[in-house]
Amino acid sequence: MNASSGPPAIFDARRRAARLARSERLFAGADFLHDRAAENAVHSLDVILRDFPDAVDLSAHPGPFARQLAESVAATRVGNVLSVGDPAARTAPGAQPLPLADQSQDLIVSLMSLHWANDLPGALTQIRRALKPDGLFLGTLLGAGTLKELRGALTQAELEVSGGAQARVSPFADGFDGAALLQRAGFALPVSDVDRVVVRYPDLLALVRDLRAMGETNVLTGHVRPLTRKIVTRTAELYAERHAEADGRIPATFEIIHLAGWAPHESQQKPLARGSAKMRLADALGVQEQTGEG
Repeated sequence: MNASSGPPAIFDARRRAARLARSERLFAGADFLHDRAAENAVHSLDVILRDFPDAVDLSAHPGPFARQLAESVAATRVGNVLSVGDPAARTAPGAQPLPLADQSQDLIVSLMSLHWANDLPGALTQIRRALKPDGLFLGTLLGAGTLKELRGALTQAELEVSGGAQARVSPFADGFDGAALLQRAGFALPVSDVDRVVVRYPDLLALVRDLRAMGETNVLTGHVRPLTRKIVTRTAELYAERHAEADGRIPATFEIIHLAGWAPHESQQKPLARGSAKMRLADALGVQEQTGEG
């Protein structure tokens, strides 16, 4: 490997941009995961009693965060949230330098986009560099447990029908790596939580329609063999045989990894020594923990 070579291209940026553009007119009918991610991000801002005058939203679909923020108590503390005009910043995180000056932002949000990064540590490093000292990053990405039912049924169906299976569901990050990824990118006080959501669908086609509306269908690089009707039919059969519930509906698992990290600053609390108690989320966010005790 020569010095100029970068990380392998797992995702096709042009294919991703096309999928995202196609989803725009359909997204309002399948925005529930993005709304959930935005609600969590805004809740974090609600309990942080400080101002964020300069803020940027790098989300693939910036609408949910803007909507949730407008209805929150944090709205008065967050300045006008800009959405970066460069589409590459939203469709292929980390592929090109962020169009943001170093140390220029108090808050950067990236919801449901970073799982499409070919170089996730690199994309996070760019975000950290764009934050002012003690600036905050809030992000979410899909984790490794996402669509595990579909992945298993589709792989088995292709093996049975074609004698070989092609990767069609994206490789997602492991939720347990979230805090380590932030630390590797230079963030202080990294926090990572995993939210597992199970959505029940009447059938496989209903699930696929939602994935298309979200812009979350296959954009893996290289030639992708079209799925034949026989493979799709067998996938639906296997999915139902393995996972269908009593009413015939099928579950689809989505794993949302929530990330929070601060650009380093000398005023921040120092992490505890290795082997001692883990830092509480309340400490990392700089808020008072509510215990419910009188």
